[in-house]
Amino acid sequence: MAGVSSDFDSTETHSDQRDERDEAPQFVLPLVVRIEKTDPPARTDALETAARAVLTLLADERSLGEGEDEGEWARAVRDWQDARIRKVVRRARGAEWRKASELPGITVTGEHAEVRVFPPVPLDGWPKELAKLQVSGTDLDDPEAPAEPAPGGPVLWMSPGLDMSAGKAMAQAGHGAQLAWWELSEAERAAWAASGFALSVRTAEPGRWAGLAASGLPLVRDAGFTEIAPGSATVIAEHPALTGK
Repeated sequence: MAGVSSDFDSTETHSDQRDERDEAPQFVLPLVVRIEKTDPPARTDALETAARAVLTLLADERSLGEGEDEGEWARAVRDWQDARIRKVVRRARGAEWRKASELPGITVTGEHAEVRVFPPVPLDGWPKELAKLQVSGTDLDDPEAPAEPAPGGPVLWMSPGLDMSAGKAMAQAGHGAQLAWWELSEAERAAWAASGFALSVRTAEPGRWAGLAASGLPLVRDAGFTEIAPGSATVIAEHPALTGK
């Protein structure tokens, strides 16, 4: 598991105990955020764009199907999801971003943020163009407090009790979006995709977080490889289709 401590390596887990997913070959979903020195994106914009990038890859026809109808990324996506849903966020600028953009993947844009998501790769099998990218300089801020989320829209609520770097939080937001995706019906997924995967990422007030945690909505518990303690609850995915299920 070389390099784990140096990456924004974030792995969803539902338990502190090992299970069969730990015994499977481990894959990672690479995400690269574009951060130019003079024009970085806002933190919330980057988090929301990363979450939408994960959903966009999951819904892409290249990630779907089996057998003769299998997309070119489908096997890698299945192998990745059969293990821990590990994600690593790195940053690129200038020529690094251009080289990363030449690799197979999908670039998703937000208000200003750009995030490119790539099909899963083995934990120790990163393409050289991505392996050399750095995580330093990935701290981002919001110049203004984010507005209230759109009424009735999906919201990924970040824990108010954890201090995470932007890269770590981007991976966590991606986990929350993915857990919500798994809970939706095909029709609900199609509707979300048709909206362009509209969503908001916000930090919950402590009282609201407590209520959400007791609601049965999808909740991410991190495996604790970096930054935060194992088992920490990081994100709760509130999707209107899941409320009351």
